Amino acid sequence: MAKSTAKDAQALFNSLRSAYTATPTNLKIIDLYIIFAVSTALIQVAYMATVGSFPFNSFLSGVLSCVGTAVLAGFTSRASFCRLRSLQSSAPSCDNEFLGINCRNMEMLDLP
Repeated sequence: MAKSTAKDAQALFNSLRSAYTATPTNLKIIDLYIIFAVSTALIQVAYMATVGSFPFNSFLSGVLSCVGTAVLAGFTSRASFCRLRSLQSSAPSCDNEFLGINCRNMEMLDLP
């Protein structure tokens, strides 16, 4: 197994930075909302761990609603972005699959 070096880490950081700058602003805003929802769920888990879980059903509903909101926001935003991108370009540039969605005809695919 090859050892990773600082040059590899720098290349990875640069590729992530270039991908982030290429991301549209609308998706960045939705990503911030997803981060907010997940952080709210983590705060609720930390509160339950320190104070206790007396109203466990309230804790469970709060955490599951935050996680569900984050999952649905991420799934629908990426799917709609993929659909918009395939409509805007004349060439089929969205041939990849993201979260089991075929971007060309927007069909759900069977995941392995």
